[in-house]
Amino acid sequence: MRFGNEALLTDLYQLTMVYGYWKERIAEHEAVFHLYFRKKPFKGGFALAAGLDDVVGYIESLKFSPSDLEYLSHFFERPFLDFLSKFTFQCDVDAVPEGSLVFPQEPLLRVRGPLWQAQMLESPLLNRVNFETLIATKAARICLAAHPDPVVEFGMRRAQGPDGAISASRAAFIGGCESTSHVLAGKLFNIPVVGTQAHSWIMAFDEEVEAFRAFARSFPKGGILLVDTYDSLRGVQHAMDVARALKWPLKGIRLDSGDLGTLSIACRKLLDEQGFHETKIMASNELDEYAIHALKKQNTPICIWGVGTHLVTAKDQPALDGIYKLAAIRKPGQPWKPKVKLSDQQDKATNPGILQVRRALNGQTYTGDVLYDEELGTKAKGKDLLIPLFRKGKFVGERPSLREIQAHAKNELSRLPESIKQLDRPQPYPVTLDPLLVKQKQTLLKKL
Repeated sequence: MRFGNEALLTDLYQLTMVYGYWKERIAEHEAVFHLYFRKKPFKGGFALAAGLDDVVGYIESLKFSPSDLEYLSHFFERPFLDFLSKFTFQCDVDAVPEGSLVFPQEPLLRVRGPLWQAQMLESPLLNRVNFETLIATKAARICLAAHPDPVVEFGMRRAQGPDGAISASRAAFIGGCESTSHVLAGKLFNIPVVGTQAHSWIMAFDEEVEAFRAFARSFPKGGILLVDTYDSLRGVQHAMDVARALKWPLKGIRLDSGDLGTLSIACRKLLDEQGFHETKIMASNELDEYAIHALKKQNTPICIWGVGTHLVTAKDQPALDGIYKLAAIRKPGQPWKPKVKLSDQQDKATNPGILQVRRALNGQTYTGDVLYDEELGTKAKGKDLLIPLFRKGKFVGERPSLREIQAHAKNELSRLPESIKQLDRPQPYPVTLDPLLVKQKQTLLKKL
């Protein structure tokens, strides 16, 4: 963690509510909260859950330090700070594994425990899950458009600060990117790191040919050369001349400007005419899933895609509308009271109860999900998605490697019909409420 202890990485209103619960002597009432999102990102057909490993790390290290409590003394009375100083996490947390397909209204996380503790998790959990889920989904869309070509994440320089860059590289790998240009992310997460050179390398020498020669001398095992600093086709010719003269493996050329479709076809023709059939063409420059899809439809010979800004910032939708809502509460020793939020906006109404998601499978294909209240049960067939992560504050889950999470995401996407994965006008994936949950919700709404 960049800031050490992160107990204060929250919104003040979380602690304000906790203080109020404490004052009203209801802080120890048991509550259930769900974290979910309302709308599919990028107007697509799916999302990929991500950010859970960071959630685990946050919860395991959560405590209020003396300096935290001293700072909070500006807002709250000393007896309440004494209460916070004795904090020990006591909640149950269930979650959908990272890399899993998720859809609107479905809980990605469910937190059950003392009201004040479950409430306190709202902002920090949303901060972690919203962003990584958004970027993992964007990466999956880009990688689906590029398939079967590899995608390299190139976005660190355009990311929203150091934390955004680190989280984005991790999430992009979950979504299917094969490598990153980001060295720290490579170290932290064991992601393959790749890099070529910038235009400044070429411009640092008197001539483009000399720049290529110098790069070849520095990296004798071969590499990719950026050819569009001055004139792309002339750059390709210079790259081939250097490769022949030095017997240097020209593994690829990179195009970073211009009409990538037309240029790549011309470059491929030039390479093939001179025997460089194995030299690959890499493209970058403001790419996203739509640009890649359009270039693939033109049958361009580009076979490696470097994607930066549009990926790590999710430029066309820079935030996921993830929310965290109370769904049930009870006094000690009393039965659960399901809770529902009613709103003038229909899509902001919530579902009550201790929710679980059951997913149906027909052969190797997912066919639909059912939301149900665990207190009421369901007759729906399939597998439940939320699995135990913490019990009474103790970690009981698993922390798979990033490669295992990426493999899980790839397997998940393979089980989704192509009509739901397509970029334009994807078919909706069926998510329904169990009849018993519908009845419970209708009963509660009638009482409001």
